[in-house]
Amino acid sequence: MANAWKRDKQTRFLSPKFLFLLFPSTLLLLFFAFLTPRFSYTSTSALIARSTFLSFKAVSPFDCSASPQAHPVVANTVEGVRYPFLFSLSDFGTLPDKPHKNIVRMLKGKPFRKPDISVTIQDLLEKAKSEGKDGLVVDVGANVGMATFAASAMGFQVLAFEPVFENLQKICEGIYFNRVADLVTVFEAAASDRVGNITVYKLLGRLDNSAISATGAKLAFKSNEEVAFQVKTVPLDEVIPESKPVLLLKIDVQGWEYHVLKGASKLLSRKGSQAPYLIYEEDERLLQASNSTVEKIRGFLQSVGYHDCTRHGTDAHCVKKDRS
Repeated sequence: MANAWKRDKQTRFLSPKFLFLLFPSTLLLLFFAFLTPRFSYTSTSALIARSTFLSFKAVSPFDCSASPQAHPVVANTVEGVRYPFLFSLSDFGTLPDKPHKNIVRMLKGKPFRKPDISVTIQDLLEKAKSEGKDGLVVDVGANVGMATFAASAMGFQVLAFEPVFENLQKICEGIYFNRVADLVTVFEAAASDRVGNITVYKLLGRLDNSAISATGAKLAFKSNEEVAFQVKTVPLDEVIPESKPVLLLKIDVQGWEYHVLKGASKLLSRKGSQAPYLIYEEDERLLQASNSTVEKIRGFLQSVGYHDCTRHGTDAHCVKKDRS
């Protein structure tokens, strides 16, 4: 595919005839989408708060119904997962000359490639279901919702934390597509170890790799310009009551993991199997950009009882076992 978009190798589905037929079809789809009744996110967010006894005093849920929609909106099915879900495509590229690879796959009738995190989440939650366990899934650094929707497709309730507005739009679209407004609560906030505000750096042209550190944000894409913006910070312990069981805590925040973990000290200090299964990104370069280290995180986790951690690629999986 590296040379698929060279002008001397134009593909048939991007021919003038195809584009002429595609344009009115797209307008028709958008017309029907406009006529479709809007889904009430506000009422379902309130329902979640009541049904789970979550007060959300430290931060209010993001109101999808009040957010301007990202246009155009196209979704595709994530393939290769036991519990399928729809994903709002993130990047249209520069149509018609160079559409994004996901758009190309969709036009060819192919489903969206499965993200590893979606498979991992569903495997872990399937095991929990077989053991009769239930509880919240907490997705910190939710991005566009690959972990969030993998869990909600199984019927699990999810709290998703994401600071980047464009990503929040995609999550809201996914909530509507998958009809999971009664399961997913979204927060426009960065989980941290204190209530306040912090600067986040996002890369122009990217929906991933945003970070608290400007250096961390540009590690993978040095040529992209970064933009700084302010966002609320909130500790997870200020949102999740001690009485609410949490099955799984997933953290992917580009080097800010230590601060997220510190802000969840009470949650992580729960005894034995009552403590959540923990997945967090353990990338040494990103951690160093945020003045942290793998050893610092592992030391903290041991202090709250997590002694069993294994590496899975750039992620660490940690579990607290019942000890006699």
